[in-house]
Amino acid sequence: MTETSAPRLSTLDRLLPVWIGAAMVLGLGLGRVFPDLNDQLDKVKLGTVSLPIALGLLVMMYPVLAKVKYKSLGHVVADRRSLLVSLGITWLFGPAVMFALAWLTLPDLPEYRTGLIIVGIAPCIAMVLIWIDLAGGDRELAAVLVAINSIIQIVAYSVLGYFYLRLLPGWLGLDSKGIDVTFWSIAKSVLIFLGVPLLAGFLTRTFGERAKGTEWYEGTFLPRIGPIALYGLLFTIVLLFALQGDRITNQPLDVARIALPLLAYFAIMWFGTFWVGRRMHLSYERDATIAFTAAGNNFELAIAVAIAVFGVSSGQALAGVVGPLIEVPVLVGLVYVSRHLRPRFTAPV
Repeated sequence: MTETSAPRLSTLDRLLPVWIGAAMVLGLGLGRVFPDLNDQLDKVKLGTVSLPIALGLLVMMYPVLAKVKYKSLGHVVADRRSLLVSLGITWLFGPAVMFALAWLTLPDLPEYRTGLIIVGIAPCIAMVLIWIDLAGGDRELAAVLVAINSIIQIVAYSVLGYFYLRLLPGWLGLDSKGIDVTFWSIAKSVLIFLGVPLLAGFLTRTFGERAKGTEWYEGTFLPRIGPIALYGLLFTIVLLFALQGDRITNQPLDVARIALPLLAYFAIMWFGTFWVGRRMHLSYERDATIAFTAAGNNFELAIAVAIAVFGVSSGQALAGVVGPLIEVPVLVGLVYVSRHLRPRFTAPV
């Protein structure tokens, strides 16, 4: 197995940071031109989130959940080691790492700290499939992990959010004043912004394959809806940066402080998981898959929860928005690192 067997990065994939940067600039410009945009967006809401932003969030989530091969869940037992390692790192180690980094680097900025913790407890179930595919990882294992993590998030996200935002800080004697969050406020957001697209994705695949067959669904339908996720992400970023524009331009140091723990998190999770997989003698394909699964975050869900619970102009929402700005270029870089390490797996460990 050589490095050349890994798929090449397409122009669209390489330019993902550019699209996100352009969306940010456009959003900042709109915020200057329409200073009352927030009032206009709040006229129609889905729950506590303005309808345009809610639609953008739902559109982001649906295409990738329509891609998940839910029938692959039956093959989980075939690779129990990789599955257990990935789930343990993702759901136990990952949130704890982000909690520690958030408190160590942002002890004086509770809103941003909370936003980072909200990001840290949401493993990626969307763009992680792109990174794994580009790195030449195990697609079937990736699909299984995405399906399982999607289902676990419905149940576990609210529990972890309440634990890391309210219970654990109290047990450790940390000052958590100003963090007014309840279990049900998080659960409601998860059910709307993850549960609805998850159900839609499952039904789409089930009835689409039944009506037209798997070949048509995989080869024709999915390529047509695939770009919709990117459009939804860019649309949401434009609106969020339009609403957060003054805060971003007036407080660039705050944005930099949010970025630092995110960079540390991605490095710890990816390299740490890759090392664990290497020590366990996993194949390159499985090792790369669990490494990218551990490092990526579901910033779509984190943004949705932050907006729904704390408000669109909150510091928590800003921390969520900074997430994809940092994650996309970092994980594109890690794809190249992964491809560089691939030839080493041809030799005995």
